[in-house]
Amino acid sequence: MKEAPAGSPAAAAPYDEPDLLRDQFRQLLRYRLLIVCGIVLGLAGGGWLGLTANETYVATAEVTVRTPTADPFAGGTVDRVAMGSERRTAVSDIVAQRAAEALGDPDRAQQLKRGLQVTNPPNTEVLRFAYSADDPQLAAERANAFVQAYLGNRQADADATIAAGVASLESQRAPQLERRDALEDELGTLFEGSAAYDNALADLSGVTSAISDLNAAIARLTSLDTTGGRVITEATPPGSPSGPGLPLLLALGYVVGIGIGLLAAWVRLVFDPTVRSPGDVTRALHAPVLGVLPRPARGDGPEELLAQGRLAEEYRSVAFRLAYDEAFAQRRRLLVVAPRGSIETPLAAAVNLTAAFAEMGMDALLVEADLRTPTLTEQLRHADGVRPGWASSPGGRGESTDWPSGLRVPIDAEESGIFDLVPGRRVRNVPRALTSPAASQLINHADAKGAVVVVLAPAVLLYADAIALTDRVDGVLVVCDPSEVHRDDLTRVRELVVGAGGLLLGAVLHSWGSGTDPREGEGEGEGDGARPGERTGEAEDRDRDGRALAVRPVPGQPHGARHRQPPGGVNREPQGSNSETMGLRILDPGALGDHEGHH
Repeated sequence: MKEAPAGSPAAAAPYDEPDLLRDQFRQLLRYRLLIVCGIVLGLAGGGWLGLTANETYVATAEVTVRTPTADPFAGGTVDRVAMGSERRTAVSDIVAQRAAEALGDPDRAQQLKRGLQVTNPPNTEVLRFAYSADDPQLAAERANAFVQAYLGNRQADADATIAAGVASLESQRAPQLERRDALEDELGTLFEGSAAYDNALADLSGVTSAISDLNAAIARLTSLDTTGGRVITEATPPGSPSGPGLPLLLALGYVVGIGIGLLAAWVRLVFDPTVRSPGDVTRALHAPVLGVLPRPARGDGPEELLAQGRLAEEYRSVAFRLAYDEAFAQRRRLLVVAPRGSIETPLAAAVNLTAAFAEMGMDALLVEADLRTPTLTEQLRHADGVRPGWASSPGGRGESTDWPSGLRVPIDAEESGIFDLVPGRRVRNVPRALTSPAASQLINHADAKGAVVVVLAPAVLLYADAIALTDRVDGVLVVCDPSEVHRDDLTRVRELVVGAGGLLLGAVLHSWGSGTDPREGEGEGEGDGARPGERTGEAEDRDRDGRALAVRPVPGQPHGARHRQPPGGVNREPQGSNSETMGLRILDPGALGDHEGHH
């Protein structure tokens, strides 16, 4: 296993916890539809509650509770009231029955009690009666009725207690009164000064004193103020219903909806197998993201294979990062692959990176190792009159017709210069061709001073072609769409590449969508597997407006390498001139099919 040198792009910096949280939050915001649906659901629920819930009015009355006292103007009471017991008494069935009788509906005591709530503010002897009803007048009436029922019940209890005490004292006084009458009668029969008279007089005095004490106790009890309390706030009809109301319910629904939307987005994120950010790619590949290709504008036609504008600058940035990477600079071999699916974007990335290396002054070689559906010879414009110095075939020209022996094509990359292309070719045994000595000799061209080799291979998880090349082209660049590739796919790619002795230099991301690979379906129905144009040594081109151009072979260019000529035989570019060559672009597959039908 090869480790990336410190400071290289392949040495991906680990994410700390704040970075992970920020990255996950940014990924949650990608599921805007779920969040919006959650907000809509919350607003709908709040609006439904606000419109369908019955309006409730709450009327409140307050009373101060006191014990019976002889002096109602005393500054305090001797005994404090047990407010817990009083609160439970206020909501008892007895008080509810009294209130129902006062309201003229004695049979609905239990129903009336359901709307009552009694509370005691801390550190006070105050009871707060709050009654909820659909009508404000009814709420106030019932609250006052319960207050009066409670005070009346409390006074009745006090009066009953006093009456019981007075009756007890009177029962004690009755024998004393009889004794006093008997002693008075006895004194009338005795002589004054006698011992019997004195004894009877002393007994009468004691009985009279006892009767006086009992009379005083009865007088104290009957003089007590038995009022249970005083109303300090009388219930009045409330002017507005209680509860949050429609505006507040909508605001609460909005907040709850955001929470529901974020929860749904988080669940979707947890069970989403695709990567949604460069951070996910970095963690799955253990390699940095070297660039993110900009999304083309909507409505654009077929993109040129050689990028322009922002896209070209992004490719140059990736190429410079690779060129100054220590791991890549030692070998100068780059394998461009996709995890799975179409390699349309990896193909464009390989071409543009090769052009960028050529622009740096390197001897750039692009090897199309896609031997199953090769198409580069049909998509690139060959340079006119330019032949590379190493153009001789490995093993000698004519000794072998298998790939990569044979054709070497110089490619005009416009202002980037010239780079060399070894086009792919359909072969019977792809693994044998990729691991042949000729292929190894071709890839070893990167060992020359100032040379760089870029190899384009099929998707790693579809064919083993890229893995067969990894031990020779050990620097691997992964090109993928993060919205379509799975994290498990990237992890599998890393395991295969590292297990084969390769080094993941990084990844290039794009958001172009899967689209349709223009190479799919090519060669179908051809018994010998050749593409249209290969058997005649010619290929068909169209101009930028989609019109068919005349086809003519170029001298010295095998396999039908040609220049375009408009109808009528007027040559669009002088032969032998490099300054007048057109930009490289992808041919329109639909227009090419129309021309083939006429042909």
